[in-house]
Amino acid sequence: MTESPQVTRTIKLSTVKGTQIECNESPFYGNCRDVEDFEKLNRVGEGTYGVVYRVRDTRTKQIVALKKIRMERETDGMPVSSLREISILKRMKHQNIVNVTDVAVGPRLESIFLVMEYCEQDLGSLLDMVPTPYTPSESVLKIARTLSLPGKPMTPNVVTLWYRAPEVLFGDTNYTTAIDLWSAGCIMGELMQHKPLLPGNTEQAQLDLIVKLLGSPNDLIWPGFSKLPSAKSLVLPNQSYNNIKEVFPRYSENTLGLLAGLLTYNPKTRFTVKQAIAHPYFQESPRAQDPALLPTYPEVRNQLAERER
Repeated sequence: MTESPQVTRTIKLSTVKGTQIECNESPFYGNCRDVEDFEKLNRVGEGTYGVVYRVRDTRTKQIVALKKIRMERETDGMPVSSLREISILKRMKHQNIVNVTDVAVGPRLESIFLVMEYCEQDLGSLLDMVPTPYTPSESVLKIARTLSLPGKPMTPNVVTLWYRAPEVLFGDTNYTTAIDLWSAGCIMGELMQHKPLLPGNTEQAQLDLIVKLLGSPNDLIWPGFSKLPSAKSLVLPNQSYNNIKEVFPRYSENTLGLLAGLLTYNPKTRFTVKQAIAHPYFQESPRAQDPALLPTYPEVRNQLAERER
């Protein structure tokens, strides 16, 4: 994957005796792959924290994804949080996780890429192609996110707005992995109704949609809610009832129970991963289909990218 042409510079190094030695600067990649080992095919998309490319590994001939890590605002090298994330992702191997296999680097500080398993489809393009909603037995997703528990305040701009948990929207900087369970609930609802569940275009609009679906939050159902940084400054609709059953009238009680458990205001009582996996929803009929039996669709985004070249 070709980056900007590298300019060879002559630098001076000082020995312990003070002698000046001139030498040509050359890139050093350590145990990382050289980004030039990958042939760029097309750009797949851009997320909150980086641009993703579809590439061919010239060594193995495999198609993989390269995610460029954003470094525009970094002045002190690779942040520790990113190093920790890469370390965790490289150790995780699971069929429902987009696996990270390596790290590739270029000659510049900002040229750092994650080498990832390539997924032929994403949720948005699938919903555009499939004419009818997915059935409960057809929902199989790969998740690309790290779960960690840092001990210091974190950024409020985590996760795409449509899938952002209410505690983050209300300014809590000490959120937990519960935000990922909220996102899973949003995706589950999106598959059920065949369109984004909470497609707000601003944080206020996002909260309005959440209240319309779940009712208004308060300290009774969410202890400590009124003390959140933005709880008093944001104006919310006054709604005392939950609309999940009205929005999804044809689904089973177990399906709605799982969805409601994921879309719970209070992050401390929101379903955990273990609670969600053990939910009766996964035992009722129809049982989950083998991924090999699911319908397949053409890679439309790559076809569009080829037309634009």
